[in-house]
Amino acid sequence: MKPDVAAAGEFRRLEIGGLSVWPPVVLAPMAGVTNAAFRTLCRRFGAGLYVSEMLTARALLEGHRPTLRMVEFAPGEAPRSVQLYSADPRAVHDAVAMLTEAVGVDHIDFNLGCPASRITRNGGGAALPLHRPLLAAVLGAAVAAAGSVPVTAKFRKGIDDEHLTFIETGLIAESEGCSAVTLHARTAEQHYSGTADWSAIAELKQAVTTIPVLGNGDIWEAGDALRMIRETGCDGAVVGRGCLGRPWLFRDLADAFDGRQPQGPATIGEVVTVMIEHANLLVDWFGTQRALRDFRKHTSWYLTGYRVGRETRRRLNQVESIAELARLLHTLDLTQTLPPEAARMPRGHTSGPRKVALPRRYPQQTGGEWTSTSASEAMVSGG
Repeated sequence: MKPDVAAAGEFRRLEIGGLSVWPPVVLAPMAGVTNAAFRTLCRRFGAGLYVSEMLTARALLEGHRPTLRMVEFAPGEAPRSVQLYSADPRAVHDAVAMLTEAVGVDHIDFNLGCPASRITRNGGGAALPLHRPLLAAVLGAAVAAAGSVPVTAKFRKGIDDEHLTFIETGLIAESEGCSAVTLHARTAEQHYSGTADWSAIAELKQAVTTIPVLGNGDIWEAGDALRMIRETGCDGAVVGRGCLGRPWLFRDLADAFDGRQPQGPATIGEVVTVMIEHANLLVDWFGTQRALRDFRKHTSWYLTGYRVGRETRRRLNQVESIAELARLLHTLDLTQTLPPEAARMPRGHTSGPRKVALPRRYPQQTGGEWTSTSASEAMVSGG
């Protein structure tokens, strides 16, 4: 078995349009997570490309205040990367033009993987690849409006094992001028259950030959990213749930790709230091009340696998100030280390499998008359 560090020259820089990324690692967009505060924290630990939460084209164009807040960036944040969602080519064109001209983003990722029922039943998200003409129109509109700004697409294997669309989706993205594609190697029906099928990433890499192919799914430790690229031949790894409560995974990834042994598991004292830093970043960005409410899910992720009593966890979810958060955290045994068996414990979404809701006869549509509805652009997590 090859070591969990790279040999000199083993891996290449990730080139996405005019962006050059090293190590070849991307933070996956995650709703309610990859805001400016979390991106700042992850960037402190390592280099790479860090994508915003998913935003919808219609909400952006209508001046929806929370959406406009999502396209604000931390001071000095570069490159500025956002994920966009829509199933309406006209809205896509106008939203991309706004993002590139008024906001000044450097990269746009297009969401084609959301498995949420209220999205897919209206033909959006993971359902959109079933309608190839509309898919081509949406991606073509994005690329045309983006100009020199690279557009990428992130999608799943398909709706289910009977409706696999990832090869056709990758080829359409390539032909419409996308600068890279990412495959989350699960079907929409799986949601986040089971294991990612990395063989599908290898298959996509064989089919899509002129732009980078990235892999996503089950990157829990730095060695997983190296193994994925070695096994599939893909050009980079996209990290989602693996960094929840573990932003130092990007430090470990940087070490591994540069040939250094990643550091060992953090003590809970080290975790507490990062937690307080993260909470302060959220307070600076959102204000105390919203920040502490938002931080509750992060508290659970950070402390996954550590021995923390039920009552302490309950009290941590009710704190009203950073001082109270810090005081409670410092009552823990700060010398505790993460048990080896807990390093790969899932964090974040674990739902699935779940049947995917689709519009009536949608998989059989081949014409270009279908249009999106406002319901298909609700604010939900991407895939």
